[in-house]
Amino acid sequence: MSVGTAAAKGLRLLAHHDLAGSGDGMQVMREGDALYVGHSGTSRMGTSILDVADPLRPRLVDQWPAPDNTHTHKVQVAGGLLLVNHERFPYRPTGPLGPHSAGLAVYDLKDPFAPEQIAFWESGGKGVHRIVWEGGRYAHMSAVPDGFRDRIWVAVDLSDPARPVEAGRWWWPGQWEAGGERPDWPADRRYAAHHALTSGDVAYLGFDDANLVVLDVSDMASPKMIGRCQWGGGATHTCLPLPGRDLLVVTDEQQHDGPRAPERRIHLVDVADPAEPSYRGAVPHPEGPYDDLPMRFGPHNLHENRQGSYRSERLIFATYFNAGVRVYDLEDPDEPREIAHWVSETPPGQQAPQANDLFVDEGGLIWVTDRTHGGLFVLEPEPALAALMEEARA
Repeated sequence: MSVGTAAAKGLRLLAHHDLAGSGDGMQVMREGDALYVGHSGTSRMGTSILDVADPLRPRLVDQWPAPDNTHTHKVQVAGGLLLVNHERFPYRPTGPLGPHSAGLAVYDLKDPFAPEQIAFWESGGKGVHRIVWEGGRYAHMSAVPDGFRDRIWVAVDLSDPARPVEAGRWWWPGQWEAGGERPDWPADRRYAAHHALTSGDVAYLGFDDANLVVLDVSDMASPKMIGRCQWGGGATHTCLPLPGRDLLVVTDEQQHDGPRAPERRIHLVDVADPAEPSYRGAVPHPEGPYDDLPMRFGPHNLHENRQGSYRSERLIFATYFNAGVRVYDLEDPDEPREIAHWVSETPPGQQAPQANDLFVDEGGLIWVTDRTHGGLFVLEPEPALAALMEEARA
């Protein structure tokens, strides 16, 4: 199966890989010549490893199935380790589920194409959802441990990778059902941690319909909420700090199929004072008929400016489900502009493209997954965008 380009400006398709028919790609990350892809779980595949030394010809090296009743859809690579989540799946089963795996798997990458599992941190409950790990001592994640109604924020100490231990946790009062806490939020809203990105001792945490929560993590064993910002959207997902500009770029994930699902946007928040974040505005919606199409239309993931990847505090790369990949220029944050986009053809077996996650490598190539059947895409910036990316490199 080969899937091409439906619409593009400033980006061109270099290669496509169908992931051996398991095209439900979720998180994607490159480290050297190895590319790691987590799968959403509908194919029952867990993790794919590809050799991308030649980006024109990605080569599938290995695939692991997910454990029963579990998906392992997130991957993080740093410091010679691969971290993979284990979470109960499907989220809303139509019938009873059997046993599932819940926690964090830790792999040694002495051979990046043949990871060796060296530890497993048991979270209990429904398991781990999203992980943030750039090396160092702590991995940050969202999880539903035993006794909690929904996802909370958890830090795990990896100073000894073979013996990971919990270092701290934070939850919104009302989430700890086993402790007798009761929700204080409206019944039609969801308060749940997604993941936090940090700047120094401050963690910016997407907390679903509670929007942005700001944590002081200077004492990892006792994190404290120091700020919060709300706006009209919900399902707040990624909160990307641009420290040199006192800005936060935030996605509200579209979680509903269209046509004309509830609107979700990418937002800008002023964090000059992290304890007093203030809403600044939204970036433009993609132009086109996307809101009238089936499946999801709206933001999902951002490229997160990780160490070892392309980094910029001016150019923002986002996936927008059926509107593909979108690139924004924040040179003037009061007038953000879309400057490039790329949308795949509709993969066989689905009603619209569903660009899910992306990773921009240090050389500027963009690796994109489709969440349903489309697999993996490799994009290259055209010369004008490539020149701007070099100019805007952090």
